[in-house]
Amino acid sequence: MPRPEVQAPPDVFYNEAEARKYTTSSRIIEIQARISERALELLALPNDGVPKLLLDIGCGSGLSGETLTEHGHHWIGYDISKSMLDVALERETEGDLLLADMGQGLGLRPGVIDGAISISAVQWLCNADKSCHDPRLRLKAFFGSLYRCLARGARAVLQFYADNVKQSEMIVTYAMRAGFAGGVVVDWPHSSKAKKSYLVLTCGPPSIQTSLPKGKGQDGEMCSDEDDDESNDEDGDQTVGIYERNRPKKKQKTKKNGKGKDWLLRKKEQMRRRGHDVPADTKYTGRKRKSYF
Repeated sequence: MPRPEVQAPPDVFYNEAEARKYTTSSRIIEIQARISERALELLALPNDGVPKLLLDIGCGSGLSGETLTEHGHHWIGYDISKSMLDVALERETEGDLLLADMGQGLGLRPGVIDGAISISAVQWLCNADKSCHDPRLRLKAFFGSLYRCLARGARAVLQFYADNVKQSEMIVTYAMRAGFAGGVVVDWPHSSKAKKSYLVLTCGPPSIQTSLPKGKGQDGEMCSDEDDDESNDEDGDQTVGIYERNRPKKKQKTKKNGKGKDWLLRKKEQMRRRGHDVPADTKYTGRKRKSYF
């Protein structure tokens, strides 16, 4: 069965029926709780007993937010599906909920968020669901606004299912361009079912604290039955790690038009054969004018 991202836009796919089906599935609830716990572990929040203000991007019906609440944190949930948020309100989740499209930016004040998680949401930005959607611009807007709203040194952990390696590279590239340090941590890389990818980002320049944690199962450790119960169609066989920000130089735009001197001479000869009055050829024919006099 194809993944939801290729079936319909998120606000269409997660209608009222699908939202309730998703939220009442015991299997989905267990998987969401386990992935949220892992994301919170990778977030590496200081154990000082002070509640943090976190973002849950693509919060859906609040399943992942429940994990944040259980650990004593406050959270703000973003989702584009009104049906999902309606179910979250019915379930009386503790977080503040916002109906918004993360591809248009988060719109929060700079430096007010202590951390962010996202469970199976970022890959939706790689699809152009409308004619006005450009995945690259949407990823740029999302990561740029996420970087601005995070406090210095705060982390964001984004679990995602890329359809192919190019999607993974595009997501990581635009995160690095926004100024983040970090990379991708892959749990159970040798399992086709239990494999999970987490984009672990730190707001600020690379340092000892920004080094990537180790993924589970990279030393040949076998995953348990609990970790091996969710199938996905991810491609890619390697764990990707990017430890420094990489801001590639912008490529200079080059005009590619084949209308040189030869083309101009052929065109003039064609017009002469048709009987048009065409100026005679000179040594200046087809020369490029200077941009100034």
